[in-house]
Amino acid sequence: MITEIKRSVCPYDCPDTCSLLVHVNDNRVEKVVGDPDHPFTRGRLCSKMNHYERTVHSSRRLLHPLIRTGSKGRGEFRDATWAEAVTRITDRWRIIISRYGSEAIVPCSYAGTMGLVQRNCGQAFFHRLGASLLERTICTPAKECGWKAVMGSTPGLHPDEASHSDLIILWGINAVATNIHMLHSIREARKRGAAVWLIDTYETDTAKFADRVFLTRPGSDGALALGMMNVLIRERLVDEAFIDYNVLGYQEFKDDILTDFTTAVASNISGLPMATIEEMAIAFGRATAPFIRLGGGLSRYGNGAMTVRTIACLPALVGAWSRLGGGLLANIATGAVFDNSLITREDFLAKTSRLVNINKLGQALTEFDNPPVMSLYVYHSNPAGVVPDQNKVLEGLSREDIFTVVHERFLSDTALYADVVLPATTSLEHSDIYRAYGHYGIQRAFPAITPIGEAKSNWDTFCLLASSMGFNEPYFKQTSDEMIEQLLSKPSIWIAKTDLDRLRAGNPVELPLPPDYKTNYKTVSGKIEIFNDSDAEPLPRYLAPYGDNASYWLMTAPTPFMLNSSFNERDDLLINKRMTLKMNHVDAASHGLIDGQRVIAYNERGEAIFYLTITQRVPSGIVVAEGVWWLSRAPGKRSVNALTSQRLTDRGAGSTFYDTKVNVRAE
Repeated sequence: MITEIKRSVCPYDCPDTCSLLVHVNDNRVEKVVGDPDHPFTRGRLCSKMNHYERTVHSSRRLLHPLIRTGSKGRGEFRDATWAEAVTRITDRWRIIISRYGSEAIVPCSYAGTMGLVQRNCGQAFFHRLGASLLERTICTPAKECGWKAVMGSTPGLHPDEASHSDLIILWGINAVATNIHMLHSIREARKRGAAVWLIDTYETDTAKFADRVFLTRPGSDGALALGMMNVLIRERLVDEAFIDYNVLGYQEFKDDILTDFTTAVASNISGLPMATIEEMAIAFGRATAPFIRLGGGLSRYGNGAMTVRTIACLPALVGAWSRLGGGLLANIATGAVFDNSLITREDFLAKTSRLVNINKLGQALTEFDNPPVMSLYVYHSNPAGVVPDQNKVLEGLSREDIFTVVHERFLSDTALYADVVLPATTSLEHSDIYRAYGHYGIQRAFPAITPIGEAKSNWDTFCLLASSMGFNEPYFKQTSDEMIEQLLSKPSIWIAKTDLDRLRAGNPVELPLPPDYKTNYKTVSGKIEIFNDSDAEPLPRYLAPYGDNASYWLMTAPTPFMLNSSFNERDDLLINKRMTLKMNHVDAASHGLIDGQRVIAYNERGEAIFYLTITQRVPSGIVVAEGVWWLSRAPGKRSVNALTSQRLTDRGAGSTFYDTKVNVRAE
């Protein structure tokens, strides 16, 4: 047969949202390559997606519904039909609702797919069911809160602006692992003579793209920013004319916060020498168009929102926003492109339901009693691996009285505890439409192949469940393609300015930005609001992170060969790799530890076994664990999230994965 090339989109939780060219022969994906027509990803893929066909056609794929036959966690199942599985689920739900009420049922999902329809359609079903609501704040809501406190709904900086900068700061972002296409603009800027800095807690793989690397203590980035701004004022490197016309609250910020936040104070908190902070500030102030690319890790501390808010003030002080290539890119908010309420259908809610924060799922499963959680439905997520306080989560999943359903492609850590497992499609087997949070591209995707085995998409599965529950709303009678057409038939003003025919056909399309998007500030005052009187704390300041009563900060960092717990199914990616803990040679020597041995990291919440890697790329006082490993691949019984906590960020109710400390000993 002749090989066909079909367009698609990477579905994973990554800002780059790559456009794909899928080579298909006889309903089998032969290979997946990047689409050179995409304006941001330009035909390049990461190592994970370069062989996405190995995920699609993995021997580990679930092909049929499964019913549990053994104890929870043992992974003992028998095959079942879809009809039997759906009937078992809905019959059990009816019993639970009659005894405890519908709020005893809790959905759990996050970003296993970023397609708007397949990711969000479950909310409509659970709204109609009257289940508990899930507060999906496991990623970086604190980052969004910090940005909005200063910049409101001002659009994020176009990433290609970086190519025109003369000083690029990669602040708390390991672009090699999480934003590889940003490196294109960085290379272009370097050709023009730009300097590139990396500010992080340890020397990541991105350091090889930087001219200078500055390592700060965990949770101290806000202090560094304040210290730099103190120097900018002292050295008269602030842009007074820009501030007078575009910034609200500079004088209050200067007098009440910055005057006393000297380089000595910043040095004491951040760990950077005073001379280094002064050098950084002066270089930043003298740059024509400094560009900050802000990562998400620094927002996953107890002070995350305030840290982002503080850093967001830096470009305003030097007037960077007024120059091509200058400013700050946190995330790109394109939520207004589509009317998401057409998918999520909040109007199906008959009454306000209980809110369960995904970061506190362990608490909900083990402590809620009014009503208790009696059923958990998991889709495109693996909470047993990725949610904090793993021991609490597994304790809850182990309850024999909780009815757990998992809709998955593989027998994940969570699926091992399920009463019913439903086989899920990959992104190449269903329709969807995508927007990005790292660029302004949008794209519709059609199925490249028909579903493998008896796999069904989220959309089709929720329609089956709705039918079995007797829901008669037209919403549940339509197809995912009809839902996508609803979104496109009512275009926002923004999307109406694009080529809708091209978008409908499955081609990548870029959303246009007005010429003044960088200086037309979408805030209440119309200015950059350093002083924000609608906030409980009107001015940015330094907040300390939580920390733990232990010796070493634990960086639960990303890795290029895994995305949270996704891609654990791929032996080709994980060959010769293992779950490691990186530690400085001085710290290792103080415990008599040697490279390669098994060690235990532990704190008040639990412990996990790692293989030790001794490296000078990690400063003393810090240890690094990269990736979220399936328990079946871990050297012990637990993985890294046995160590993280259910504590939330200062704003946004977000996760605090990086705000963790541990002790380390030999196994």
